[in-house]
Amino acid sequence: MKKRYAIIGAGMMGREHISNIALLDEVTLVALSDPNKGSLEGSRDHAQKLGANPVCYASTQEMFACEAIDAVIIAAPNHTHFPIMQEVMKHSVAILLEKPMCTTVEDARALHEAAQDHPYLLWIGLEYRYMPPVTRFIERVHSGVTGSVKMLSIREHRFPFLQKVGDWNRFSENTGGTLVEKCCHFFDLMRHILQDEPVRVFASGGQDVNHLDESYGGRIPDILDNAYVILEFAKGARAVLDLCMFAEGSEEQEQIYALGEQGKLEVGIPSANVTWSPRNGSEPVTESISTPEHALKAGDHHGATYFQLLKFHKALLDGGAPEISTYDGLRSVEIGAAAHESIATGLPVQLTSNKG
Repeated sequence: MKKRYAIIGAGMMGREHISNIALLDEVTLVALSDPNKGSLEGSRDHAQKLGANPVCYASTQEMFACEAIDAVIIAAPNHTHFPIMQEVMKHSVAILLEKPMCTTVEDARALHEAAQDHPYLLWIGLEYRYMPPVTRFIERVHSGVTGSVKMLSIREHRFPFLQKVGDWNRFSENTGGTLVEKCCHFFDLMRHILQDEPVRVFASGGQDVNHLDESYGGRIPDILDNAYVILEFAKGARAVLDLCMFAEGSEEQEQIYALGEQGKLEVGIPSANVTWSPRNGSEPVTESISTPEHALKAGDHHGATYFQLLKFHKALLDGGAPEISTYDGLRSVEIGAAAHESIATGLPVQLTSNKG
């Protein structure tokens, strides 16, 4: 029997999830919920072109009152995640919550604590782990090819934030700030790659180019467009994030480097090349990682949305645990918030880890 999915949030990311659900034979999309009529109609039309016919609802409460649902994907604006989750967790459904889990550390902690009493699958959508070239990179690091990783670098040089409904993503009060909104992915990757927790964060960043000529109700956007963030980890590794959001001409959007006593491993997106450069004098070796065309076409995240959905759905069918938990979501928000605090104060910020 097909599992019945619903999506809360019918904007850009909601449509990416619609495209990926359409690739699974054993799933049917039964409902969409969004208070914005235009978003609902656009996403319904998109779903219908892909063979689905979801019922549209203006509210989450109405949707649950009318539909039998097995799984919910929440792709609504960041600042709505916490109140939406308070409603959704009343129901017997599996949940895939898009990143960031919440926009504040306080809400993220409260949600993590509440999740301990939620007996159903709850997965946080920190999906960058599932880009096939990044997955391969992580597998090789975890195999020990570099030896113990001493330095880890993640570079994202990309385009500015896109326009969203109501321009909600132009203000940090709605997004959590750039280093929470966008970079929670990278802080999660750092923890996952290193299998360790950061203990100190130091950051420098600013809003130097983007959105300065925009005004919304007399307010100028306040979202950072560039930053360096240095993290020190408990076992001694250092990691750095190099973010620039006025670099849309870059050949590679994301690059990750891991360096240990045996050599350097790197991966680039979208080239999808994983390169091993040993220290023993031999030549670098490059492995090209392919991603199925249907997964690439179904979204803007190099297949990550599709492969995460596959794993989420398998966990739903098997009763398995989430690979990305609310604790992972909480940590990614805590690190991003600490980086913003460091920028504001000019001082490093200590981090503690109290795993629940």
